[in-house]
Amino acid sequence: MPAPLTAQQIALYMSKRRAGSRQEVAAAAAGISVSSAHRIDAGRLQPKAAKPRTRRRPDPLAEVWEPLLLPLLERHPALTPTTLLEHLQEQKPDQDWSSVKRTLQRRVQQWKALHGPAPEVMFPLAYQPGEIGFCDFTRVKRVAITLRGQPFPHLLFHYRLAWSGWAYGQIVHGGESFVALSEGLQNALAACGGVPRELRTDRLSAASRNRDGSYALDITPRYQALCAHYGLSPSRNNRGVAHENGIVEGPNGHVKRRLEQKLILRGSCDFEEPAEYGELLAEVFSALNAPRQRRYEQELEHLAPLPAFRFADYERLTVRVRSTSTIEVRQVIYSVPPTLIGRQVTVRLHHDRLVVFLGSGWVCQLPRAYGAAGEKRAWCIDLEHLIDGLRAKPRALLHCRYQRHLFPDQRWWEFWQQLLAGGERDGAARLMAEALYVAVRVASFELVLAFLEQAQRRQSLSLSALQQRFRVPPRCPSLPDPVIPQHLLASYDHLVPAAALTGGGSGPAAAAQTTQAGAVSQPLAAAGRAG
Repeated sequence: MPAPLTAQQIALYMSKRRAGSRQEVAAAAAGISVSSAHRIDAGRLQPKAAKPRTRRRPDPLAEVWEPLLLPLLERHPALTPTTLLEHLQEQKPDQDWSSVKRTLQRRVQQWKALHGPAPEVMFPLAYQPGEIGFCDFTRVKRVAITLRGQPFPHLLFHYRLAWSGWAYGQIVHGGESFVALSEGLQNALAACGGVPRELRTDRLSAASRNRDGSYALDITPRYQALCAHYGLSPSRNNRGVAHENGIVEGPNGHVKRRLEQKLILRGSCDFEEPAEYGELLAEVFSALNAPRQRRYEQELEHLAPLPAFRFADYERLTVRVRSTSTIEVRQVIYSVPPTLIGRQVTVRLHHDRLVVFLGSGWVCQLPRAYGAAGEKRAWCIDLEHLIDGLRAKPRALLHCRYQRHLFPDQRWWEFWQQLLAGGERDGAARLMAEALYVAVRVASFELVLAFLEQAQRRQSLSLSALQQRFRVPPRCPSLPDPVIPQHLLASYDHLVPAAALTGGGSGPAAAAQTTQAGAVSQPLAAAGRAG
């Protein structure tokens, strides 16, 4: 018995016939007999309309849908099927309603589609080349980035051109500050090579005060000055409407997913320096920009040129160096060279560093530190600044407030604890202060610690052994004997008028000749008294 004709065969046959093929040719192309082709042409083999599917079992919600559940949905359309199911179990506990969960979900979904409130309508937007750029901060949450094994809390700054999709990103230390916004935006514009007409952000506190009313009056003066410097027209999204910045909000996820994949291929999320992490992030954005290169080059022609110089991407502070050779900035204590004690210095505060100036002269650059949540104060101590003072006062190591921050890593700290537990605390302090001095000024931390651990195992650890091993210079080197050459007294003749020199011989020149002619010269003190 031949198989029944399928709808596809009938459709193919009819298409061939409409194209002008003869009945036999169309039948052969569709894989049917000529007699079947006759019946199709006669209209006797058209596919029948399928009958609507009828309910095959009684409605399990018939008794509760209209009297109990529907009134709740009409009053509160936001109710979910799970909430309605729990409510149903509370109202009618004599029956197990867990088996109707899927039925209830379909029923609620259908009711909301036909009778529920309409969701917000989204409109596709089109931008012109060079019209607008978007920027945003985002946090990497699904991977834990570390620096030398320590957690590295940070944000990513993301800038994106709306028309071409060209993007730029960088690491930001700390939070969404104006300093971070200023540096990130200016670096992005410099990398882009041009400036769009408008800049859109979300409701950043670094850019606006987030008060009701006119945005022009709400914008902060520093952000207004930054935008004016680059000729940008600032704008922001409405409160709580993040999708208005979808040009950059959506790609935030793309960037972080690509970053995660890069880290998987790398095999580690730990980095030696932030710069190494920044290089990996630059590779991510380079790969994202590669397919958009042609549109970016087209949009570049519509961007305004960059200004001749950058806007200040730092905050200027004036502080006085304490007697502890430290300064306090944003509740963080930083060590500085002790020669600055008592001086008033200017600090340029960036999001990732501090640059210290004395007057107009550069002094040093310090990495910026941020205190952990709940900490009243944090410390950023550079042993290079304090090691000479610590060597002179080794017992200060016992009770220093930032004692833990004087040690370079956990191994040094654990060795210090072993020394304290071993007995004499003053001797331990002198030994550790000298060891830190040797590590900073003479050798390296790794080499000195290896010697200390080895000497401790041999029970030969002492201050003298450390000094002999690394040939440490004494604290107060002996001063060499001064050599003071005696000058000729005739060198004073140019101070005396020429007439006096040619006189009767009683002037200074004569005295000088007498002094030089003597067999034994008198001491200077005696010569002074003789005058």
